[in-house]
Formats: sequence, C-alpha cells, structure tokens
Amino acid sequence: MANIPLQTVSVDEPVGQTKQSYTPALLSLAVLYFMMGFITCLNDTLVPFFKKGFNLTYSQSSLVQFYFFLTYGIMSIPAGKIVEKVGYKTGMVLGFAIAAVGALLFFPASALHLYALFLGALFVIAIGIVLLQVAANPYITVLGPAQTASSRLTLIQGVGSMGTTVAPLFGAYFILAPLANASSDAVRYPYLGIAGLLACIALVLWRLKLPVIRASADLNTHVEEPGKSVFAFRNLRFGIGGLFCYVGAEVSIGTFLTNYIADTLRISENEANSFVAFYWGSMLVGRFVGAGLLKTIRPASILTVCAVLAIALVLFSVNTTGYVAVWSMIAVGLCNSIMFAIIFSLSVDGLGKFTTQASGLLSTAIAGGAIVSFCQGLLIDHFTWPIAFMLPVVCYGYILFYGINGYKANAYTNPPLH
Repeated sequence: MANIPLQTVSVDEPVGQTKQSYTPALLSLAVLYFMMGFITCLNDTLVPFFKKGFNLTYSQSSLVQFYFFLTYGIMSIPAGKIVEKVGYKTGMVLGFAIAAVGALLFFPASALHLYALFLGALFVIAIGIVLLQVAANPYITVLGPAQTASSRLTLIQGVGSMGTTVAPLFGAYFILAPLANASSDAVRYPYLGIAGLLACIALVLWRLKLPVIRASADLNTHVEEPGKSVFAFRNLRFGIGGLFCYVGAEVSIGTFLTNYIADTLRISENEANSFVAFYWGSMLVGRFVGAGLLKTIRPASILTVCAVLAIALVLFSVNTTGYVAVWSMIAVGLCNSIMFAIIFSLSVDGLGKFTTQASGLLSTAIAGGAIVSFCQGLLIDHFTWPIAFMLPVVCYGYILFYGINGYKANAYTNPPLH
C-alpha cells in the first residue's frame, strides 16, 4: 500500500496539565490504517470483477487503479493545504466522510450497472484516502517519545498491511464468489457496509479528544545557496522516479495477479484471488524483518538486493508454469515491503528546509500506480503475460540503479544515508 510521506510536526501540550494518554489516539490510527489498507487493496478484487462483469479488456479494467492512484498525483499537495487550514483531526474526519460518500456511490452505480459511475465513486474514495494519509501520518511521530517514532510507524503500517492481507480474502468471498451472474450487484452491499463503517469511524473520531499538533519550523539545509531550488538535489530528482517506479510495479503486479494466477493454474478468479492475500501478507512480514535489518545494513544495499531479487523472481515466474510460477510472483511482495521507506528516506536525506516541499513531490509520484498499471494492461491486451510483466521488470531495473548510484547526493551536499 502506498503511503504519503510524513510531515515534520510537534504536539502542543497544555502547560501545567497532566500528560494525557496517547492510547486512544494510537488505537484510532490503527483502525484508520487498517481501513486505508483494506479499501486500497480491495481494488485488486474489483479489477477482475469489473473485467468479467462489464466484459472489459485488461486496460479498461485497470482504470480502477488508474483513477484511484491518479488521485494521489492530483490531490496530495492540495490535501496538505486543506489539512493546514482545517486542522489534522478535522482533516481525518473529513477524509473518512468523503471516503464514505464514495463507497455509498457504489449503490447507484450497481443499480444502474454503469462502469463510469463506479470509476467516479473510486475517485471520490481515493480523495478521502489521500486526505486521511496527509492528516493522520504526522500523529504517529508525536504520539510518544521521539526516539520510538520509527517503531510506532512500523507498527501502525503493519496494521495497514493486515488490512491489505484481509481485503483479497473478503473480496474473494463476498465479491468474486457470486461473479457468475455477470452483474454488479455483488459489490452493492459490501460497499454499503464499508460506507456505514467509515461514517461510524468519522463520528467516533470527531468525538475523540486527540492531541493538537502543529507543523514544525523548517530546518536549515546543509548548504545555503542563493536561488537554490529543491530540484538541485540529485538524490531527490532520481528518487521521484524511483518512487514512481516502485508504486507502479507494486500496484501493477497486485492489479493483475488474480487474472495471472487464474490463467496460470486454470482456476476461477474467486479461487485465484485468495492467493493475492499472500502477496500483500508477505509485505507485512517483510516490513518487520526489514526494520531489524536496517539497523545494521546500509539502506541502499538492502534496496539493491531487493531490486535484484524482484527482477529475478518476476523473470523466473514468467518462464515457469504451475504453482512455481505463482509463488515466485507472490514472493515479489516480500521484496517490495521496505522499498518505499528506503527510497523516501534516501530521497529527502540532506534536504533540510526543502524536506516538506520534497515530501509533496514524492507524494505525487504515487501516481505511478495509475500509469504503470494501465500501461501493463495495454501490454496484456496486445501481447502475452511474459511480455506484459517486463514493464515491472523495467521499473525494478530503475530502482536497482537508484540503489547503486542514483541515491547519491550532489558533490556540495552531505552524502545521504549509508
């Protein structure tokens, strides 16, 4: 699951008052991350569902991901401005409310059986998800001691990975199982339930007392140069491309994994979709393993190894058959698990006061999930699975370059993380 980078914030504690417990706030963030992961990953189920229900091509069905992830490119920076104006808590409530409206739109879309209306509903849901991420992420850094912020972030993102793991199983049972009737009725009541749950969470969150946080002052860059812009940093310039390629590869594989498995094993989409849970579940495992490895091994080295393994696994999968091909492709999720965090950290290292601006630019790169998945859909329509999966291989190739050389800063800046 793509995550919008964290902003630098601090918490306002009332003078003379007892330090409040952060447990309710952390629990609410855990629920928030679970729902974000669940809703985002449920799109992987919608792709094969709409493909069969509306008799679409692969590229047409991939518009589910195209409109969803395009929202990140369009809304990330505006969402930040909205949150600055209304506040972080109100921003989270607004995000849940907007996502609930989007889920509610699935009812008229299914009643009218209109694919375009479904895409519009997904776009609205995505706006809510972007707002949620922009508003919620900063809380993780301030709800407790600064030295354990990374630990809290890993834990909360792990809960999000639980949502991405459960979503394919939910989709297989409630959405793809009744797919034989070739209608869109199967998504009506699951998304009505999701809409109701999101609305309830928004209400509870609105009544919950959360710490007041504010944006911290900008830090100084390592080097002050008149007229210097954020694009002067080499590690950021290449990092934007790296993040674009990473999200694109991760989403495109997840998008078409159900159909790839169904064709490879000659089973139904319902049975194949259950395997997708292992793809996203492996990212949950990888994040916790990676958190330990990053304490002793250079991030750039781990990124390089993960990129090499991802390339090898995809190539091995498309050149084999049966369960060997399936599990090889699923294992790519393990390689994906910590790529986002490493690419982001290397991209912003040494940027100082430009970090917030760079964070916004990196957030827009999440639109790679829209572009790459749509292009892979076009390749599947016109060629074969092995050729189509060369696109993620190219993406991982760029990430390999970034891990070896692209992350290095300009000569006049301090070297990035080693």
